[in-house]
Amino acid sequence: MIFANFMWCIGNIAAEFGVSRRLAAGLLGAAISAAALAPIPSQAQEPAPAGASVDAAGPSAEELMQIRRTYLRDNPISPPDTTSPRATLESFIFIMREASRLWVQVRDRFEESNAAFLTSDQKRKMVLVRALLDKASETFDLSEIPITARKRASIEISLQMQEILDRIPLPDFDTVPGWDAGRFVHPDTSADVKLPESWMVPGSNINIVRQETGELKGHYLFSKATVDRIPDDYAIIHTLPIKADRGEDLFDYYIYTPGNLIAPRWYKLIKAGPEWLQSRFGDQTCWQWLAFAGLSLVYLFAFVSYSKWSRWRAVSTNEVVRTLGKVMQPVAVIIAATVFRFLCEEQINITGTLLGGISTVTTAVIWTSVAWLTYRFMGLIYVWAIKKPGVSSSSLDASLVRTAFRTFSMAIALVVIGYGATQIGIPIYGVIAGLGVGGLAIALAAQPTIENFIGGVILYADRMVRVGEYCQFDELAGTVESIGIRSTRIRALDRTLITISNADLAKRKIINYSRRDQFHFRHKLGLRYETPSEKVREIVESISEYLEQHEKVLETPLRVRLIGYDDYALAIEVYAYVKTPDMNEFLAIQEELLIGIRHIITAHGSDFAFPSSTLYLSRDGGLPTGSRQPVAS
Repeated sequence: MIFANFMWCIGNIAAEFGVSRRLAAGLLGAAISAAALAPIPSQAQEPAPAGASVDAAGPSAEELMQIRRTYLRDNPISPPDTTSPRATLESFIFIMREASRLWVQVRDRFEESNAAFLTSDQKRKMVLVRALLDKASETFDLSEIPITARKRASIEISLQMQEILDRIPLPDFDTVPGWDAGRFVHPDTSADVKLPESWMVPGSNINIVRQETGELKGHYLFSKATVDRIPDDYAIIHTLPIKADRGEDLFDYYIYTPGNLIAPRWYKLIKAGPEWLQSRFGDQTCWQWLAFAGLSLVYLFAFVSYSKWSRWRAVSTNEVVRTLGKVMQPVAVIIAATVFRFLCEEQINITGTLLGGISTVTTAVIWTSVAWLTYRFMGLIYVWAIKKPGVSSSSLDASLVRTAFRTFSMAIALVVIGYGATQIGIPIYGVIAGLGVGGLAIALAAQPTIENFIGGVILYADRMVRVGEYCQFDELAGTVESIGIRSTRIRALDRTLITISNADLAKRKIINYSRRDQFHFRHKLGLRYETPSEKVREIVESISEYLEQHEKVLETPLRVRLIGYDDYALAIEVYAYVKTPDMNEFLAIQEELLIGIRHIITAHGSDFAFPSSTLYLSRDGGLPTGSRQPVAS
């Protein structure tokens, strides 16, 4: 105990001189652990049964103290000793005894003072109390409790177990299998001692079981079944007198007062109010239920107000601003859920089943929002990427980047949701493993989706079409607006939006008009028959020279020829290619060429023929005179 007091002083001195809370708590914890190493006085000193403890020829008291000092020097924040049933039981009882003593001391001094908040020394001691409660919870098998609710649940279980042990007769510690707490002798290293697989506190259902798997394999913890029964056992015996000389039920104080372990000053207002506010119903007092209901209504009102504001507010035309606004939505949800949980746990101090439900719901909301935030943030990166110079938002590269970002974002979001599911107790990895059994059925059911995805990959890989290009797909024609994972959207000439699956599109004959590097200029001119042959030749030569001199007309192939005599016109064919990939530019050049050709024709005294017929009127002169023959009579 002298060594324990020495370590305790060191811890307090370190805390006073600005040492971090974690280190100070560790030093104080070392002092408490040193005190824990001394055997707890049993109710009756009786010889230990054979095989129950270390052999009689064990280390002396001085040697044992030296071993303990060495261990404490090397491990100032040692965990509770759970190497035997006795060590586990003694560690829990002593740690909770010290935590309760410090807790009550700080609480009483704070209530006696007029201070609004805890002093720095009181805060350090409360940090130590929480650390001790966490250490005490390490003697329980909490694997069945979701991670998100484990911390608060472990405090409740530790306090309830303490109250249970204070109300039932405990056996002499020398009769408990194993050795006293503080030796940290692992059963696997002590061949002379054979401990049972489990040990049950006589006259109770409290069972300490040896762990077969995990990091604490070989250690003894209060079993899962015991942890599950603790709330019910406490509900049965909490009305019984307390055998320990403490005078109050700390668990009762913990769950029915606000704040975290120490009730804040504003709790006096509730205590001064009507008595019915302190009435208890469903593991909570009436004021806690009212505070929870009021907080829930405030959040409901805020959600409705935000929804209406989002519906009526002006939407920015800047895509980056719009995407940033979408990113802020999950951030707001995360902050709101975190604040709601903090107020429920740390201020109203909701406990029990209701706390478990709040923890589960808020954790699910938070992790879902984190996945949502991840997806939106990747979308913000995509918007930033396509805004870079040299990347057109209507190009295939932008569409490919968008699809890649969406796929990658969805994958990350699913991973985040999976991890969040493990925090609320859903065995997501077991679910994933179970999907392997039904993988074949899922693959068959998702065959069309997979086929469309592969079709989209083919469209990207072969670079058949780009976003913004005008194409014809068999009987379908239009401008490609987007190429997604499953389907492609095409804007037809009549402005209707056509959606076609990628698998179907990849099988069609695709005519991509936007990929043309040249446009064919081919027209048939009809001159009037009254045009003399010399003029026809001059017209043909002039048109040919005009086209050869035009900078947008290719020199070859280029021809202008009289190709025939039609019913009402002299047919001249103009055949050339215009150097431009743009349809609009070609139409402008074609218009210019046609007007120039017309000027040439009219300048040479000719004109275009149009369908007509000419009627010639004359008298029939009959056959020539010499060719007449007499008619036989």
